[in-house]
Amino acid sequence: MRIKVDFDLCESNALCEAMAPEVFELDDDDYLQVKAEETTPENLEDVKRAVAACPRAAISLED
Repeated sequence: MRIKVDFDLCESNALCEAMAPEVFELDDDDYLQVKAEETTPENLEDVKRAVAACPRAAISLED
């Protein structure tokens, strides 16, 4: 599945980084960076938790 982030909605609060650090990270300027655009079987559940935890619903998954 493809990971999509709406950067206009993203507040860079790092909840996604806490849930899936192998996929999301904040850079030195506190902007969200997506380290992987596709999920893997190993990180899918973590990414789903990050999507659910995002307070602004800025992260989504697409087939």
